[in-house]
Amino acid sequence: MEEAGFILDEFVGFNLFEIFFSGCGFVTRYRNNLEIIADILNAVGEGAKKTRIMYIANLSYELLGKYLNKTVEAGLINSNNNLFEVTEKGKVFLERFDDFSSRFSKLERQLEEMSFEKEVLERMCELAVSSGNNPRRRRRL
Repeated sequence: MEEAGFILDEFVGFNLFEIFFSGCGFVTRYRNNLEIIADILNAVGEGAKKTRIMYIANLSYELLGKYLNKTVEAGLINSNNNLFEVTEKGKVFLERFDDFSSRFSKLERQLEEMSFEKEVLERMCELAVSSGNNPRRRRRL
């Protein structure tokens, strides 16, 4: 059983290392369309021009133009003399997106935890099969 503990400890240590670095920004992922739109709406706030939105939402000028057109057409923001403002529909979108995002993150964490538990169980089975469950076959250090 000592072997199982060693492999389990090693496996847990690896995942903790990975989790630590993913939280530090070393592991990156792309944003989806909804996240980009939410970032734009948050950047617009009570009113903002293109340059400010571009920097706060971290978008290229080309992508900003594409998404601004989409959000204006969807009625999420209004444009008045190069000043963009979030509409009531945009505020509702942000509230719903925040709720969705929170619930989705919780589900993702639960799925990751379940996946981790499955891997631990699979490794424990591999160890049991490879050692043959024979206490006499184990080497002592």
